[in-house]
Amino acid sequence: MSTPTLAFYFAPGSSSMAPHIALHEVGAAFEARPVSFASQEHRSEAFLALNPEGKVPTLLVDGRPLTEVAAILWYLARRFPEADLLPSGDVESESRTISWMSFIASTVHPVLRYPDRVFEVFKLADAKLGSSAWAVGRYSIADIHLFRLFWRFWHSDHPPPEEFPNLVGHYRRMAVRPSLRRTCQIEAQIGYELRRLRLRDDP
Repeated sequence: MSTPTLAFYFAPGSSSMAPHIALHEVGAAFEARPVSFASQEHRSEAFLALNPEGKVPTLLVDGRPLTEVAAILWYLARRFPEADLLPSGDVESESRTISWMSFIASTVHPVLRYPDRVFEVFKLADAKLGSSAWAVGRYSIADIHLFRLFWRFWHSDHPPPEEFPNLVGHYRRMAVRPSLRRTCQIEAQIGYELRRLRLRDDP
């Protein structure tokens, strides 16, 4: 199978951060194409031709657009199996990965728009993770997806660490990964435009 040509549209700090981390995890060569929300680049005619929803992330695979965080993470894990980001071959573990990805996309992500419920839902995520080091017992795309949303909550709302001991432990394990540090470095250099995001010095 030939190596695909990849171009990645992303906005620093947004949901696209998760596949950005994954791209560095798999070691794939890709063209980075940052998109500015402030300049309304995601509403431009050229970008809407690629993604009519006007959203990031958008990954071009040999010129074909692939959208949505979970789909891009799944693609990268399956396309680059040597990175070992998916417990392939084990149906139950694969299903648990999908379960986590669905929970993150349908329950955790939407609640960021509702400050009165955000603590409640992250408490649920903390309990779901429990004492496990990783979401499905080993590092996977589910951990990348989970990290980005807790990262956003952590830097925006500064919750007391003792409220989310399992997620904070997960955050710290993620924070030392070279792929994550590289992504944060790149995105910080471009600049974060998301509202309510007050960054600390750590990832």
